[in-house]
Amino acid sequence: MKVLANDGMAASAAEKLTSLGYEVDVNHYEGDELIQKIKEVDCIVIRSATKIRKPLIDEALKTKQLKLIVRAGVGIDNIDHQYAQEQGLTVRNTPNSSSDAVAELALGHMFTLARHLHQSNVTMRQGEWNKKAYKGIELNKKTLGLIGFGRIAQSLAKKAQALGMNVIYNDLTGPTDMIDNCRFVSKEDLLKEADFVSLHIPFIKELGSVINKNEFDMMKPSAYLINAARGGVVNESDLIDALNEGKLSGAALDVFENEPVKDDRIYQHPMISLTPHIGASTSEAQERIGQETIDVIIKTLN
Repeated sequence: MKVLANDGMAASAAEKLTSLGYEVDVNHYEGDELIQKIKEVDCIVIRSATKIRKPLIDEALKTKQLKLIVRAGVGIDNIDHQYAQEQGLTVRNTPNSSSDAVAELALGHMFTLARHLHQSNVTMRQGEWNKKAYKGIELNKKTLGLIGFGRIAQSLAKKAQALGMNVIYNDLTGPTDMIDNCRFVSKEDLLKEADFVSLHIPFIKELGSVINKNEFDMMKPSAYLINAARGGVVNESDLIDALNEGKLSGAALDVFENEPVKDDRIYQHPMISLTPHIGASTSEAQERIGQETIDVIIKTLN
């Protein structure tokens, strides 16, 4: 069995698969090279960089060798998964491995916004001593609003509660008793009440962004927005307007409408804390993702 890890794979996972008799290719291919390679493998493993759309799936089907597509991570919006499954391909992800890593990054951004760490890191390197400009707030007793309440949001909820925060949430599936002392509210009430709004929902192309001007108008001017979910769920132009018009105190983005981000209104804005899509980029998470990927491959291909 041949496995192409087109966006790389933890060395331990690649070594384990090899020891089990799989032929593993961890090189990255694009364009015509990827079209050729996907015809020659039984499984392709991707992260967020590689997009597997209908034309690429059609190319893979020509040899009928490809059986499994694995998204080494949570979201599968970079795969035309419904079409792939209709063609008889199996599509899997690794939803259990990176929850804590992404939750910790979101929490880190919350601290950063609350204490102006993103701004002071820049200005101090420019020789400025703006001590009086960076009066922050404490997370204790503030309200965290979670839009989407899956594994990552639940992990963040527990961490926030440990810091003394109140947690409210909204999810399309309705209320749940998975985490004690978290209150289910409507999306509108969440936006009106929360001091920090953190997004944990997939991007659905047909629906487009879910945080736009209307949502920013509902939020408190003192509130902060964190998006470590998927680029596209926030309308970035509306976000810039909200920040510039004083409708929002700050934002933190790990994901963007276009990656790498090239909009200088985003990456040069002093009120935005930025990271380059590193939610799952911890040694521990990558080891877990690698092991979960192995489990999926063995279970499916065997």
